[in-house]
Amino acid sequence: MGLLDFLRRTPKAPVERAEPTAIFDASRPPVVRLEHITKRFGAVTANQDITLDIHAGRILALLGENGAGKSTLMSILSGRYHPDEGRILVDGKPTRFDSSREAIDAGIGMVYQHFMLVPTMTAAQNVLLGQEDSFLVSPKAQEERVAALSARYGLFVDPRARVRDLSMGERQRVEILKLLARNSRVLIFDEPTAVLTEPEAEALFDALRRMAAQEKGIVFISHKLDEVMSIADEIAVLRRGRVVDRMPRSDVASKAELAERMVGREVLLSMEREALDAGDVVLTIEGLAGRGLHDVNLHVRRGEIVAVVGVAGNGQKELVETVTGMREPENGEVRLLGRPWREFFARPAWKDALAYIPEDRLGLATCPDLDMVENLLLTTRKGFSKGPFLQRKRARATTAELVERHNVQPPRPATQAKKLSGGNLQKLVIAREFYRTPKLIVAEQPTQGLDISATEEVWRNLLCARENAGVLLVTGDLSEALQLADRVAVMYRGRIMDTIPTDDEKRLASIGLLMAGVRE
Repeated sequence: MGLLDFLRRTPKAPVERAEPTAIFDASRPPVVRLEHITKRFGAVTANQDITLDIHAGRILALLGENGAGKSTLMSILSGRYHPDEGRILVDGKPTRFDSSREAIDAGIGMVYQHFMLVPTMTAAQNVLLGQEDSFLVSPKAQEERVAALSARYGLFVDPRARVRDLSMGERQRVEILKLLARNSRVLIFDEPTAVLTEPEAEALFDALRRMAAQEKGIVFISHKLDEVMSIADEIAVLRRGRVVDRMPRSDVASKAELAERMVGREVLLSMEREALDAGDVVLTIEGLAGRGLHDVNLHVRRGEIVAVVGVAGNGQKELVETVTGMREPENGEVRLLGRPWREFFARPAWKDALAYIPEDRLGLATCPDLDMVENLLLTTRKGFSKGPFLQRKRARATTAELVERHNVQPPRPATQAKKLSGGNLQKLVIAREFYRTPKLIVAEQPTQGLDISATEEVWRNLLCARENAGVLLVTGDLSEALQLADRVAVMYRGRIMDTIPTDDEKRLASIGLLMAGVRE
């Protein structure tokens, strides 16, 4: 079976199912028990009367649609929030955490979906922040310690690199290393593989199994059902803030069954794509070089999706930043909608031009402290201006319409961006950018952290957008690229190794080698 068949039969290449991570004694009390937990944010009830046990030596997968309350529940356990009702028991004793530090001291650590790193510090400094043994700190000793930890778990990152210069995948590894460095008894991972390649994810799974075998309790939040089927010992399903199902992994027969339990209806795990007639060229890149890029040549036409794939850190970030106007091309030529790069970005139009869906949805795509209306206006302000006046009432009405159309929860335009789940925040960004009726769309990891239902919706939106636009899709998910794209460009060390039509099964079989820098 070729690579294409393999990927199309399983939307994400499965990790081998390991035997139980440890000998489990059901009579042993849980290391942590969440008992009748309720949490409200104003009129929104994020968690409602939840009781959940976390056992040493077991991996508990926590599933649910975006906004189901998973991250909120684990934020309560990790000391970020206080429950309005209910209590936390650690080793059978009622415990209250007034901060994340107190939770860490009690042996509970969490890697959040939205990274909590200091951009100006190095990877090593971020990993060991707050763990210094003395006033005098040796940067070399820190780097050596983090390098050893990185090698031990196969989560490779340059310990000397500044976080601001790392890709999102590399930043995710730093967050995971922070948790591993603390030797927590309970480890909570919120979408830890969202920006990892499959080999990196497999290395993480190996680390999780080793930690569970050492009597650590693991909570694994993920929307990737094949990962859950592979790694979990137990599965708990949240829907609208309540636990609606809990079962041993062995009681679930298939991903389709698991998706139905999660969403409450049958869910498609694939997307039919009709080829459209290609129109005018909307993006031309010729001989682009400099700042990590080497002789990049690429074009995108209206009516098609071109996917860029590759291991994180191989030039995708630099390519996206150039195309979206964040960095000027040093060498070569970039033309957008028929206009040279400098001319296009000298007076960019808010509508019928370029739309960008960034990978960093909370830091770059939105302002966390602003509400939905204000975040809509970040890229559409000119469309709501009449002379010097801003038409706020019309902006609020448009936001309410878009929120309803794209099913953003909670559906209140006055909600701050930071109070939305990752998936609902992504829906808001997509709603805003598609409102601009773009002719060129740059979508960077657009389904990262989204549940099955939301992923289907994003895929449909991107496929529909081809009617009026060309789409440059940058994704770490090969199955997503093959589901959506007309052509796939493989990047390695700043070069495009090859651009392959997705109907050329023979050439697609070489993608794995191309991602490793090998041409047949």
